[in-house]
Amino acid sequence: MLLLLLGAVFAPLNPAAAAALGSVSVDGNAITLAFDTAVDGASGFLLDTPRRLAVDVAGLVPGAASASGGPIIQTRVGQVKPGVGRVVFDLSGPTVVQSASFSDDRKSLVLRLADATPRAFAAATRAGRTVYGGGSAPTGGATLVRAGLTVPLDEPQPYQLPMPSVAGRADKPLVVIDAGHGGHDPGSLSTDGKYREKDASLAIAKAVRSALLASGRVRVAMTRSDDRFLVLSERREIARRLHADLFISIHCDSAPGSNASGATVYTLSEVASDRVAARLAAKENKADILNGVNLDKQSNDVSSILIDLTQRETMNTSSRFADLLQRELTDQRVDFKTTYHRFAGLAVLKAPDVPAVLLETGYMSSPEDLHLLFSKDYQHRLAVGVTHAVEAHFARRLGRTDLAMKD
Repeated sequence: MLLLLLGAVFAPLNPAAAAALGSVSVDGNAITLAFDTAVDGASGFLLDTPRRLAVDVAGLVPGAASASGGPIIQTRVGQVKPGVGRVVFDLSGPTVVQSASFSDDRKSLVLRLADATPRAFAAATRAGRTVYGGGSAPTGGATLVRAGLTVPLDEPQPYQLPMPSVAGRADKPLVVIDAGHGGHDPGSLSTDGKYREKDASLAIAKAVRSALLASGRVRVAMTRSDDRFLVLSERREIARRLHADLFISIHCDSAPGSNASGATVYTLSEVASDRVAARLAAKENKADILNGVNLDKQSNDVSSILIDLTQRETMNTSSRFADLLQRELTDQRVDFKTTYHRFAGLAVLKAPDVPAVLLETGYMSSPEDLHLLFSKDYQHRLAVGVTHAVEAHFARRLGRTDLAMKD
């Protein structure tokens, strides 16, 4: 067994029985988490870029509960590790937890939030984890705990990457299609919380796969073909281990409170092209927080990769494919934002030797786009456009007429 010293974490005094999150409600600046059975303890911490509040609950198992309103843009529920569930709240602005209290039966936890200045919010993120009611007795407020804890860990297991099957003739170029989010990470939600990005992205990815295979000009693999969670590094590593010639990650954007709509293509860059691209990269790169993965530790390695000439050629190839993608999708009556091609440091695109794009197919927060994203007609138009772009890309790259599009 290995021993790991953890600072500023909570430790329930007694093992908690599995509890499901029955509901989450937002009333002004108060968030209420209701559980179907008593829980022993909970703790939370704040994250920046993007701003989020993560709440870990002893014994919590993932559920479908979600809420938005007030300072909360959307809610996500995941499993950090066996015996600990995590609820992540996307925050609309700098907000801190003013107080936290359990009900007498410990079946509900109320968090009272307060607006904060950017400086106060930054200080709160640096302060680390706060324990809400450590132990079996309820507490009337939040108490910061900075005590060491020794936790026994199992021996590390060999890294097992879930390698997908590849369809198509072996002599054809390989395209890997990545359906964004999945499993306990729903991605962006519709404004009413009924529709999830992970479902739309998977349906679109399957339509693209079918169209590419029907063309007979490429091989195709999908990072996920069902509702499972993959961390970002696994997605790009699948493409690398399969020696993919092209990687296309499919997502749906969200901008609550705005009238944003239309598709956008993102490619990798050391510097974001604009604030919109920077915000999207921050949001997508932090998706792994649901699984307890800290992407910040990879930043130095990525920076060293980005100066490599191979990476730069890959980025140039990706940009040229993005232009093809916009042209062919426009021919299929897919509307794009005015700035259709943006650049950002998206973790899922950081394979140094595989040309890659992230295609935002529309906005979950737009009623018009939402209808399109879940319609078979729009999914088909996206699939045809992507297929034509892929054919043109490899015809240019390989100089082969057998890959060129039919007139």
